[in-house]
Amino acid sequence: MFLNTIEGLDKIFRSDIEPPKIVLISGMPGTMKSSFVFYLITKYLDNTGDFCLYATLEESTDSYLNNMESIGLVPNINLQITDYTDFRDAEDDSIDYLVFTEKMIQYFKERNGDRFTTFAFDSLGALYSLLPNNGTNMRKRIYHFFKMLRDNNLMSFIIMERALDGESHLLGNEGFLSDGIVILGLKRSQGRIMRYLQVEKMRAISHSMEMHAFEVKDGVMRILGPVLE
Repeated sequence: MFLNTIEGLDKIFRSDIEPPKIVLISGMPGTMKSSFVFYLITKYLDNTGDFCLYATLEESTDSYLNNMESIGLVPNINLQITDYTDFRDAEDDSIDYLVFTEKMIQYFKERNGDRFTTFAFDSLGALYSLLPNNGTNMRKRIYHFFKMLRDNNLMSFIIMERALDGESHLLGNEGFLSDGIVILGLKRSQGRIMRYLQVEKMRAISHSMEMHAFEVKDGVMRILGPVLE
């Protein structure tokens, strides 16, 4: 489904990723998590004509698109970007962002049917900050949210902030509930800072677990190869 979206991705994955799957895209701020997901999805839509919903709590749609265009990335017409800034600016505590997201997914599924194959959410940490967190109940809600995504046969990318050498969860269960975990980071190698991608896990998919350097140049994202220590 995604092997032909990023040049060199076949250096990491030995077989393709098929839905339904939930993949956490994790890393520290500034590691191009949003750009990676945007690029991956856009190229997939260019190849297939499918539909994707990208929901963001982090910034407005205009701000997001400006950031993507600044590095040469152009959105596909079948990519629906929905931001929640109006709700956040209103500071309405009665809004349940998780329920709203679920209803939005159902709406676009009814509207687009099987063409709606891909979903992205930016970010999990922002969602938690806007919901009452009483531990066990929140973990149950995330379990059912992930189940809903699978039941709709979606390939889902969930962006999550992650401290350097931190765990792949915020509430304690996201890493276990997800099908895959991808880490994006920065590393000094041979006297310079480079960006890297590392697959921590991907269920039912044969893959490398090495750090692989990547770059975005002239609007093209490329996997360069394993990072040399």
